[in-house]
Order: sequence, then C-alpha cells, then structure tokens
Amino acid sequence: MSEVISSAEFQSKVLDEKQPVLVDFFATWCGPCRMLAPTLQEVAEEMEGKAKVYKLDIDQSPEIASRYGVMSVPTLILFEGGQIKKQTVGAQPKAQIMAMFD
Repeated sequence: MSEVISSAEFQSKVLDEKQPVLVDFFATWCGPCRMLAPTLQEVAEEMEGKAKVYKLDIDQSPEIASRYGVMSVPTLILFEGGQIKKQTVGAQPKAQIMAMFD
C-alpha cells in the first residue's frame, strides 16, 4: 500500500521533495478510491527512484485538501518543485496515471 501522509508531513514529503510527487487525495469511505489503490501501488513500484507516490486522507487533512481545491475523491495531483504540474479527478487507468509523469 502507498504511504499515507499527514498534514504535518506534507511540506517535507511533497512540497520540498526534489523528485516529482504524485499525491492521491482519498477518503476511506470512497469506493473508487479503494479500486484505485492497487493501481497506485503498481505506479509507485514502477516509479521507484524516479518519483514518489503518497496518499492523503481528506478527512484527516481537510486543510490540505481545501488548499488545493479538492472537491471530489479520488483526486490525483502531481507536484514538481512544490508546484502543481498535473491534476486529474476520478479513478484513472494505469496508463493515464503514468502519462501524468511525461
């Protein structure tokens, strides 16, 4: 399973990270989020050493979700150098998630 990070870790693990970071904004009660979890694990394994993949529970970290305008889950946001590079909403196929890194 991809590592779940907290609000306290967001700055150091996402915004300050040199590598690209894909963050899955999710909720434990969200069916599509659970369906997406194995795909994200595959992406994390394939991108190891090139990018980081984390999950952020919107119910545990509502201020971070609000800061980035997350209205629906799952929302995937790719950060590079602390800035949003790409964003998508909804469960996506693996190929589309991998294409976010291009």
